[in-house]
Amino acid sequence: MPTYEYQCQECGHEFELFQQMSDAAKKKCPSCAKLKLKRLIGSGSAVMFKGSGFYETDYRSESYKKDAKKANESSKPKKEDSKQSKSKKNSKDNSSSSKKG
Repeated sequence: MPTYEYQCQECGHEFELFQQMSDAAKKKCPSCAKLKLKRLIGSGSAVMFKGSGFYETDYRSESYKKDAKKANESSKPKKEDSKQSKSKKNSKDNSSSSKKG
């Protein structure tokens, strides 16, 4: 919910009000009780991240993500290579045992 700034055109009282965007603008001044309030155009506010879950690494660039993925893939042994080496080893064992018999 945004914070709106108000100023009374009658007495000059200024204040901020925290209200929903869908709420109607206030018209009655809390200081002089006259219907002369005007909502001021504020400068806006910065984005505020509160709580856990917002990390610098959450919004990495696409090039960084691609490079990290490549580095991760190159460091892992390929499953196909390990399967092929196992099958070669098994075939050597089978062929040597069949020659003995």
